Amino acid sequence: MDKSRFPLALYLLTLSTFVIGTSEFVILGLLPDVARGVSVSIPAAGWLVSGYALGIAIGGPLLAVLTARFPRKVTLMLLMTVFLVGNLLCAIAPFYGVLMLARVVASLGQGAFFGVGAVFAAGLVEPKRQGAAIAVMFAGLTFANVIGVPIGTAIGHWGGWRSPFWLIAAVSALALVGLWRLLPRRHDEQKVDVGTEFRALGDARIWSALATTVLFATAIFTLFTYAAPMLGELTGVSPNGITWSLVLLGLGLTLGNVLGGRLADKGIIRALTIIALAIAVASVALRWLSPTLVTAEFGWFAWGVVTFAAVPTLQVNVMRFGGAAPNLVSTLNIAAFNAGIALGARVGGGLLSSGLGLADLPVAAGLIALLALGGVRVTDRLARRAELRLAAA
Repeated sequence: MDKSRFPLALYLLTLSTFVIGTSEFVILGLLPDVARGVSVSIPAAGWLVSGYALGIAIGGPLLAVLTARFPRKVTLMLLMTVFLVGNLLCAIAPFYGVLMLARVVASLGQGAFFGVGAVFAAGLVEPKRQGAAIAVMFAGLTFANVIGVPIGTAIGHWGGWRSPFWLIAAVSALALVGLWRLLPRRHDEQKVDVGTEFRALGDARIWSALATTVLFATAIFTLFTYAAPMLGELTGVSPNGITWSLVLLGLGLTLGNVLGGRLADKGIIRALTIIALAIAVASVALRWLSPTLVTAEFGWFAWGVVTFAAVPTLQVNVMRFGGAAPNLVSTLNIAAFNAGIALGARVGGGLLSSGLGLADLPVAAGLIALLALGGVRVTDRLARRAELRLAAA
């Protein structure tokens, strides 16, 4: 067997994250169609996005606890089934209330799947390649933004807003069969109970690492949420041009995800320090790069690379402290990232509402990235203290 290659099961997890990520974000391009389809306003339809995020943040950790004693292969199959059912309900939802319920059901499968899947992915390879393996799994999420969401949006405009959810359900069914056939049944998994899961959360390093994840995500989404308006108003890109600009940005996100996994394997703290500083610099630079098309496109691509380098690195950062409750801790990191998404969108919106302009958001994002760097240093200090206590015992 070629040790340089990842197992096929890992790429099946990539497919799973691809279809899950597409389901989460495809509705953004279809909000007016969805609103008309279920006879609500666009702001009301926007709550379908918020409901999904809350389902991930709250329901993901809950399901991770409830499935703690299950083999991870069984857990992943169960979660994919929940996700599949949620998307089928989206496709047939007769009115708004059912559609909201369907979105929440689908999100419950997503939050825990990403967390448990990351633990499973890390277990498929030797320790020195775990960061790269997690990056391969999360590449599905970046591919969803580059490929899945644009295609899903186009299909929704052509065949009606329900059609992407039928397609997502079909691909989910294929992924479920693949999980059953290709994922190995591991016999070296640690059996834990609910009490053990919650006792593990008494480790201050876990909470410091989770807070660091929130800060990184907040820095990223203070800017990412408003990428399209910045491209349109500051750079003067046309609506059609914005689509291609976002595709280029998505390619940067994909490259960054791969680079982040490799950096994580060379040292977590060093990697996060470099990434936090790079995010701060790349974010602030966009204030001056945005007025010109060529420099703006280059700036957004570079920003995409450095920001999504954080995703697999943050996951490994939290998982290294969660040996007693790996499923829960890994899933809590997904919840923390989604909390940062919501907070970043709120920070950016609040700054704009206060009278600041779009050109001020890059500076705000850069400052938050420096706060994230502080979180990295605190986590490192706590980890070193724990090592010293263990050595002295």
